[in-house]
Amino acid sequence: MSATTSPTTPSTRMHGATRLSFPHLVRSEWIKLRSIRSTFWCYAILVVLTIGMAALLGAFVVVPENAPQTVMNANFVSINTTGVSLSALVVGVLGVLIITGEYGTGQVRSTFTADPRRTGVILAKATVLALTTFVVSLVSTWIGVVLSALLLSSDGTAAQIGDPSVFMPILGSSVYVTLLALLAYGIGLLVRSSAGGIAITLGILLVLPVILSLVAGLLNADWVGDVFRFLPDQAGSQLFAYSSSGAEAGPTSGIVLNGWGGFGVLAAEVFVVGALALTVARRRDV
Repeated sequence: MSATTSPTTPSTRMHGATRLSFPHLVRSEWIKLRSIRSTFWCYAILVVLTIGMAALLGAFVVVPENAPQTVMNANFVSINTTGVSLSALVVGVLGVLIITGEYGTGQVRSTFTADPRRTGVILAKATVLALTTFVVSLVSTWIGVVLSALLLSSDGTAAQIGDPSVFMPILGSSVYVTLLALLAYGIGLLVRSSAGGIAITLGILLVLPVILSLVAGLLNADWVGDVFRFLPDQAGSQLFAYSSSGAEAGPTSGIVLNGWGGFGVLAAEVFVVGALALTVARRRDV
């Protein structure tokens, strides 16, 4: 008598062997991210801009010795967040390229073959982009903080870095850069074109605020000003705006966003664009 075994077809073995968990997808996307040349250059520019601007301003900005502590703190925050607007443009380009580059080379077919439902790999790519951008921005920002603090202390002026009004905006600058990278990633996933995605992203960050400012000035309409404050760069800028206790920053009429309000608006915009991009990516052909 011989034992009877149920046959295992190659397709069954293949299905079980190639099903990837989310951690494996994250590891795969991490390998792809660090092997792309554009990733290295974008992060290198981010580091140079962040540290260079902080060191440059720390060396040349003069704060009166008898200035109030709030003035010293405000100047210190400004010195270490001035380069954020430029860094945002860099990560905006990176966020688009990280997904459109795969569409351009056709590698996205292999990517979606590894995860036919597409949700896992899209979220894994977003996770890797967010974590890497936040860490690179955070490390370079605090290197700039140390350098600028040393340069300013030589002039007899020192900010209270441990004060929440100083610490939180500096931390918020890295959160802002990370959220913009995710927003650009969602836009790139929607349009599937590097040129189109970069044009839309830079248009939202650079052109749209100018247009709304002109319209608000010509029409003298408060509602246009309120819409202006909900733009990604305007809402997100509240994350790294200095505000001492008992003082309000920004406009006092119409809708006024504080740091948490700006974070909520920008995070909601990232979520909406990302959810729309994910839905479209799952339904259309590659």
